[in-house]
Amino acid sequence: MTRYTTMDSPLGVLLLVADEDGALTAVLAPDTKGQVNRPDPAWTEDPAPFAAAVEQLTAYFEGELEEFDLPLAPRGSEFRRQVWDALDGIPYGSTVSYGALAAAAGQSPTAVRAVAGAIGANPLLIVRPCHRVVGANGALTGFAAGLDAKRLLLRLESADTALFS
Repeated sequence: MTRYTTMDSPLGVLLLVADEDGALTAVLAPDTKGQVNRPDPAWTEDPAPFAAAVEQLTAYFEGELEEFDLPLAPRGSEFRRQVWDALDGIPYGSTVSYGALAAAAGQSPTAVRAVAGAIGANPLLIVRPCHRVVGANGALTGFAAGLDAKRLLLRLESADTALFS
């Protein structure tokens, strides 16, 4: 049984989805590209299993949490899971290039496009910090929830609010 709830955030209403064990399978922002960002009619609305996720996301948006500690169960290929696991190693307030993330995921530098595709398919926005991945020259590049959302998240994590303007 898939369960879901929603919560307000600076990005808009987030959709949180969990499997039958209560592990998060998705955290999606409005207008997330390539992802279903509305509840499926077969899902059950149940906020109970999301108490910790809502609490931690709220603390993150208030600048009081730098690292999430939640059970995660995203669905994806082995390659995608390797890339998503590498995202977890990007420290709060930092950014890395797609090439550096490819290396962290044990991939060749020539796999940058495939790595970018896996990042774009990350269903756990914010919790798995794909917003911390930038172009080789530091430029903001694609983010499933849009560049304005990426900019907001990077500013939230940065002591220097002039960055990413």
